[in-house]
Amino acid sequence: MAPVAAVNAALRRVPVWPLYVLGILPPVWLLWSGLADRLGADPVKVIEHRLGLWGLWLLVAVLCVTPLRRYAGLNLLRFRRAAGLLAFFYILLHLLTWLVLDMGLLLGQALEDIAKRPYITIGMASFLAMVPLAATSNDLSVRRLGAAGWRRLHMLTYPVALLGALHFAVQTKTWQMRPLAYLAVVAGLVALRLAWLRAPGLAPGRRRGA
Repeated sequence: MAPVAAVNAALRRVPVWPLYVLGILPPVWLLWSGLADRLGADPVKVIEHRLGLWGLWLLVAVLCVTPLRRYAGLNLLRFRRAAGLLAFFYILLHLLTWLVLDMGLLLGQALEDIAKRPYITIGMASFLAMVPLAATSNDLSVRRLGAAGWRRLHMLTYPVALLGALHFAVQTKTWQMRPLAYLAVVAGLVALRLAWLRAPGLAPGRRRGA
C-alpha cells in the first residue's frame, strides 16, 4: 500500500469527536494562565490575540483540505467540519474577550469602534459571515438546502478567511511580515480555488473534494 493510501486508511479509523474535546483545551489553558498571572502585563490582550490567531490557523487548515486531497492524495475531508466549527468557536471567544473583558460590555463604545476602526469593521464582517456557516454545518442543513445550495453557501468560507487574515494584517499601524504572510497564504489558497472554479469542463458543484 502506498504511504498516502496507508495514511488515509488509518485516518478513516480515527473518530472525529475527540477533535472537539481537544479543541476546548487551549482556551481553558489560556484562561487558567491569565488567572494565574502568567500572560504578562496585559493578559486580556494576550488572550484576545491568541484566540483570534488560533481561529485563523483553523481557517487556513480548512482551506488546505481540498488542495491536499487534489495534489497530495491526503483525504482529510471528514475532519473539515470539526476544524470549521472550532474556528468559529475560537473567533467567537476572541470577539467575546474583546467585548466583555476589553470593552467592559460598553456596547455604545464597541459599536463606535466597529464603525470607526477599519480592522474591527473587517473582523466583525468576517465573524458575521461565519455565523451562517456554523449554523449550517450539520447533516440536516445539507438535506434542507440541497447539496448544491449548501456548497454555494459554504463558499463564504473564502471571503471569511480573507477578511480574517486582512483583519490580522491591518490591526497594527505598520505592516508586519507575519500577518502579511498569513494574508498571502490565504489569498493564494482562495486564488487556487477560483482557478478551479473557472477551469473548463468541470461543473462547480461536482468538483472532486469541493
